[in-house]
Amino acid sequence: MLGLDAAGKTTILYKLKLSQVVTTIPTVGFNVETVEYRNINFTVWDIGGQDKIRKLWRYYLQGTDGLIFVVDSSDRDRINDAQEELQSILAQPEMEKTVLLVLANKQDLPNAMSTSEVTQALELQKLRHKWFIQATSAPTGDGLYEGLDWLSSTLCSK
Repeated sequence: MLGLDAAGKTTILYKLKLSQVVTTIPTVGFNVETVEYRNINFTVWDIGGQDKIRKLWRYYLQGTDGLIFVVDSSDRDRINDAQEELQSILAQPEMEKTVLLVLANKQDLPNAMSTSEVTQALELQKLRHKWFIQATSAPTGDGLYEGLDWLSSTLCSK
């Protein structure tokens, strides 16, 4: 699970793992948890999104079947940064056959971009990867399981 800092990755991880909202601080390094959903165990690596840490993302890509990319839908100022980072990651040779789930998080905040706005800003329509975008709100859990439904069915059909 990747995304810029403050996108909501850690909140999402622990909402899925513990079914509750936990108080988080910026992730320096990573959190790793196994999340069981339906008939799949997801090993989720929540890797910090600060600028200096992003350079290390590529070292965690080997063996990745699915990428969950989390976007703060209310952060219009950094959506281009998110787009550049996503394109850079997906261009890595290890990611050639990886499926992509984009979680357009923080839909509960005022002025949040819609999924169509996020799709356009991230240029998802240009990708060769199989992808899906899901509107989410990490604290409430809205949309998280719908996204995992798509990811699990897509991975099972590979």
